[in-house]
Amino acid sequence: MYDLATRRHAIALLSDGRSLNSVSKETGISRASIRAWQVRIDPLPRLNQETACPGPADPAAYSYLLGLYLGDGCISPHPRGGHHLRIACADDYPGLIEQCRTAILAVRPTGKVYVLQRQGCVAVTSFGRHWTCLFPQHGPGKKHERRISLEAWQQAIVDTHPWEFVRGLIHSDGCRITNWTVRNGKRYEYPRYFFTNKSDDITGLLTRTLDRLGIAWKQANACNVSIARKDSVALMDEHVGPKH
Repeated sequence: MYDLATRRHAIALLSDGRSLNSVSKETGISRASIRAWQVRIDPLPRLNQETACPGPADPAAYSYLLGLYLGDGCISPHPRGGHHLRIACADDYPGLIEQCRTAILAVRPTGKVYVLQRQGCVAVTSFGRHWTCLFPQHGPGKKHERRISLEAWQQAIVDTHPWEFVRGLIHSDGCRITNWTVRNGKRYEYPRYFFTNKSDDITGLLTRTLDRLGIAWKQANACNVSIARKDSVALMDEHVGPKH
């Protein structure tokens, strides 16, 4: 498809009194195309051309899916246009696989979702022409090696649905475990949540959201955030829960 500048150049040559044949020979453009541009110079819309990004159909589901994507998601181009969204989910958590699938369909109800088996995990996958605008954090290279920040409209969704965002992040790169200790000869067990990610930006998105929710957290080490206080764990259990 010729761009608008090329079309205008060809029409300008005709306006100088040149014939269709001579302009066609000089530019390498067919006479039929140049003749059509005399009637309409703007390109006709293509059937597979991307339209304006429609935004997520279900903002709450999008907030959860955003957390999953930032943890274990990627977007890759299709050779004939459009992109595949892929979220990696471990085989051990069939409930998570179904929640991921449900979230994708809620965000893009007209799309389709299929599951590709990999070694030890599945890739919950959906093809579409708007995944790159729905997830503008996509880009070449690993997420922890580049800047990750939310667009204003994404932050507005996270602010409205913070627990869904936290649940998506924990379900992708987090876990709920039971720790134990011995005091006065007695064994005590207590649950805690961990989140592990190499990206300071993604970790910051989580911890800032936890702060707004009143969840106490600690930076266990360079890549790990720990939530261990009893009241905070109780809130996490109420709104997030373990993967299953």
